[in-house]
Amino acid sequence: MAAHEETAQQSQHLASDAQLLARARGDADAFRDLYERYAERIYAYHRRCSRDGDAAQDLTAETFAQAWLVRSRFRDEAAGSAAPWLYGIARNVLLMSVRRRSLERVSRERLGLLGESAAVAQRAHEPDETWLEELDVALGELPESQREAIRLRFESDLAYEDVAAALATTPQAARVRVHRALRALRTKLTETTEGSK
Repeated sequence: MAAHEETAQQSQHLASDAQLLARARGDADAFRDLYERYAERIYAYHRRCSRDGDAAQDLTAETFAQAWLVRSRFRDEAAGSAAPWLYGIARNVLLMSVRRRSLERVSRERLGLLGESAAVAQRAHEPDETWLEELDVALGELPESQREAIRLRFESDLAYEDVAAALATTPQAARVRVHRALRALRTKLTETTEGSK
C-alpha cells in the first residue's frame, strides 16, 4: 500500500463523526466511513426493537439512506459524535415503519378484509405487496374526491373535521365521502379475492 493511501486511511480513522459528515457533503467515501463505524450498532438497535433480522437490515438501510439525504443538516451537538443524531434518525425510521404497519392493519379492518371467512383468511396470508398493489388499483378507480378523502383520513390519519377542512366541506359530508369510498373499495377488493380463488 502506498504511504499516502495509508496516511489517508489513518486520517479517516482519526476524524470525528462531525468531520466525516462535513466531508460527506461532497465525498461519498467519508459517508461510507461513517456507515462502517455505526452500521453494526444501528442494526443491533433495530434488531432489538423489531426482533426480526430481515426487518432490522431493511430498517438499517433506511436509516442510513435518510442520514445521507439530510447529512447537510447535521449539527455537532455531542462533541464530534454523530451517535445521538443517527439514533434519532433510526428511532424515527422505526416509528414510521410501525405506523405504516398499523395503518395498513387498520385499513384492512375498516375495509372489512380481516374477518372470519376463508377467502379473507387466505388473503391475509398472501404477500403484503400483492394486497397493496390491488389496493392501489382499486384506489385509482375511485373518483378523485373519494380518493382524496381516503388519503386524508387514513394515510394522513386526520379526524373528520380536518378532512372536511382540507376538502372545503362539512364533517358530515367528509364522513359520507369516506364511507362511500370504503364501500366501493370493499366491493372491488372482495371481487378480486373471489376472482383469484
